[in-house]
Amino acid sequence: MSQSPAAKRYAEALFQLANSTNSVEAVTANVAEIKKVLGEDNSLMVLLDSPQIPATQKRQLFDTVFAGAEQIVLNALKVILDKGRIHELPAIISEYMTLAYNASGAAEAVVYSTTTLTEDELNRISATFAKKVGKDTLHITNVIDPSLLGGIKVQVGNLIYDSTIATKLESLKRTLIG
Repeated sequence: MSQSPAAKRYAEALFQLANSTNSVEAVTANVAEIKKVLGEDNSLMVLLDSPQIPATQKRQLFDTVFAGAEQIVLNALKVILDKGRIHELPAIISEYMTLAYNASGAAEAVVYSTTTLTEDELNRISATFAKKVGKDTLHITNVIDPSLLGGIKVQVGNLIYDSTIATKLESLKRTLIG
């Protein structure tokens, strides 16, 4: 899933540092929050990647925007910036989350459904599909996709479990037509 070897190296370094300071859980929470912020609005990444804004201002921006974050995370962001790798931040975050989840027996999953799933439904999906992929739990992102008509589609890494009405209708169509 890595977009570059550098992203993997930075993620591994951050994970090892967090592990050696017994702060994996706190760092993972901070990295997840950064992922959420970057995912909601691309303007922060555009700003950070802009060559017209001096690095000193970008460093101050980190201190302001991520003021409550662990010092390890702030320092990692500044190193990534100083080394000219800020454009790889989303890939570094993705790699780090994979490492952290693997270490805790978890995995990231995306569940596509026609409506927002309840917490109970998400917990049942997590319990069911975690066993299928050999994990203890899944950290689920629920994506609403009205084109599915009904049912769910679960993606865990490269594995896709598709139990949607749209897929079943397409399969029935292929069977009937030949």
